[in-house]
Amino acid sequence: QLYGTRVAVLAGDFMFAQSSWYLANLENLEVIKLISQVIKDFASGEIKQASSLFDCDVELEEYLIKSYYKTASLIAASTKGAAIFSGVDSSVSKQMYQYGKNLGLSFQVVDDILDFTQSAEQLGKPAGSDLAKGNLTAPVIFALEREPKLRDIIESEFCEMGSLEEAIDIVKSCGGIEKAQALAKEKADLAIQNLQCLPQSAFRLALEGMVKYNLERID
Repeated sequence: QLYGTRVAVLAGDFMFAQSSWYLANLENLEVIKLISQVIKDFASGEIKQASSLFDCDVELEEYLIKSYYKTASLIAASTKGAAIFSGVDSSVSKQMYQYGKNLGLSFQVVDDILDFTQSAEQLGKPAGSDLAKGNLTAPVIFALEREPKLRDIIESEFCEMGSLEEAIDIVKSCGGIEKAQALAKEKADLAIQNLQCLPQSAFRLALEGMVKYNLERID
């Protein structure tokens, strides 16, 4: 550790205070409310995750709600906020919110896939670390639908030597990764559709490029 937990917490407090100051100076009540909701969503997402660890009955919809709170809410608020400041119609700003939401969900699913398909060196953390902590993501939820044995391993909280590695192998071998890839692409396609509210331009192409780049991470 370079500075320790205390300094890390203080740095987080400073960044939160700084962001609150910038938020107060936006001088647009709609955007202020939008970003304030994101702060609330972050906390809600962490609570949802903490309350569902090692829960093999978690459904895909619950996972998507948690992913929205933790990731997609921020991106959705950012894209809608930019649209509002650009002075577009409310119908366009709503579509831009949906664009950010779908991009964020696709991004989170891709991240959760990489937790199984990349090495510890590539990830900067041990592979399967979310699963090890009991955080069941899209690949695991899909794999649970096909392999009952996986439930037993997860509910044991990996108490036996090699059980985590066995669970990871099951997720990979029974289609969990492929179904999660399809989900990421489904959300990406929706994000591209949301951009139809914008005229063809370099800016729209850049937004489409963000969606495509995200999917390229799992190609």
